[in-house]
Amino acid sequence: MIPSSELILNPDGSIYHLNLLPDHISDTILTVGDPGRVAQVSRHFDSVEFETTHREFVTHVGYYRGKRITVLSTGMGTDNIDIVMNELDALVNIDFVSRTVRPQEERMSLRIIRLGTSGSLQADVPLGSMLATEHAVGLDSLAQFYPLMETGLETEVATELQKSLGLPYAPYVVRGSDLLREQLGAGMVMGNTLTCPGFYGPQGRSLRLELRIPNYIERLQNFRHQSAEGEFRLTNFEMETAGYYSLGRMLGHEVLSLNAIVANRATGEFADNAGAVVDAMIEQTLQRLV
Repeated sequence: MIPSSELILNPDGSIYHLNLLPDHISDTILTVGDPGRVAQVSRHFDSVEFETTHREFVTHVGYYRGKRITVLSTGMGTDNIDIVMNELDALVNIDFVSRTVRPQEERMSLRIIRLGTSGSLQADVPLGSMLATEHAVGLDSLAQFYPLMETGLETEVATELQKSLGLPYAPYVVRGSDLLREQLGAGMVMGNTLTCPGFYGPQGRSLRLELRIPNYIERLQNFRHQSAEGEFRLTNFEMETAGYYSLGRMLGHEVLSLNAIVANRATGEFADNAGAVVDAMIEQTLQRLV
């Protein structure tokens, strides 16, 4: 039995942070970072059956062309993704009454799609484009606390990037869902996304503080790894995808990160129509899900 200090439930039986009961979610979940973007997705639904808000976690559940879909805000950073992924998994794979993990044959694999904004590292990934993440590369420390198993290619990329940046620790590299990428990513840029543990220094921005790694952005832009699978380069960065991909792999869920490119660090541009780019990605994703 899982102790109450580990599986924390609210007085109404809902999971601690998300404030959700198992019946509140569907098997297909769209996640957004900004709580205000939840309504930007659910306004396309034919009907909304459930809404709740707790801290930065806003949830709407409804139907789009007959398909039941959940949209949930996560806030920013892989620390929040640790909460979201573990609590979503608990909702479908732990019996809250007995506080026990369900048997293997009863466990559910969720389909989780991140709809987020991102900055491009490469001049040929232009503003306004949509990018589906093949591999996520985590510069954060989340994977240090879990038994993540990486493939040979993933380990090679992590080791080379550690050397290239002169990091005192190894990043982690995880491939996302091929199934969801084939369903939802047609016509998008396919890329490898760097997940950073911050918006300023970890993404090479310097306002008043100098950065410790010289030529940081250039090193990221120029990083290449050659393998039998082809050339691996970093295309964009944000703050959540590696957390999704690593926890999704370990917990057995299909996870895909879709990115609206609203900034280009190679050209120094920021999109004037960032909202329209996100809207187009939302509408396209909903249409492809059904």
